[in-house]
Amino acid sequence: MRYWDASALVPLIVSEPGSRLARTWLLEDDHIVTWAWTRTEITSAIERRAREGALTRAQRRAVLARLRTFAAGWDEVIDVLSVRTRANAVLARHPLRAADAGQLGAALLVSEQLADPLVFLCLDQRLVEAAEREGLAVADTAIEGWRPGD
Repeated sequence: MRYWDASALVPLIVSEPGSRLARTWLLEDDHIVTWAWTRTEITSAIERRAREGALTRAQRRAVLARLRTFAAGWDEVIDVLSVRTRANAVLARHPLRAADAGQLGAALLVSEQLADPLVFLCLDQRLVEAAEREGLAVADTAIEGWRPGD
């Protein structure tokens, strides 16, 4: 099973560096598992791009519609209390933003419930490093020469 951080999903919704890599991951396994707050994180990224002029009004509407379509098909981790417990513990060990700690907390919760290793999909270098230190397998971002933070 794969867990999709918001940073890995944004390039599926908005064309940007990392879009080809994210599409490769999606083609390998189209089952998306993510945190319940991911849609809000992605909406924030879209609205920021629109405010900064990187998206026209028409593009913004199209991208938000694409997000609705994607979100309708993914599975969300909704156990807020369990995720919060793990996220708070992660924050004591790693220099993460709250949203990133939530993503990692959700991935850790899912991982604990699986017999097979969970693969963490992420395009944020700091979060990738924290996930690895927490014992999660992290997807190879060297595919097609892309590196987190590029």
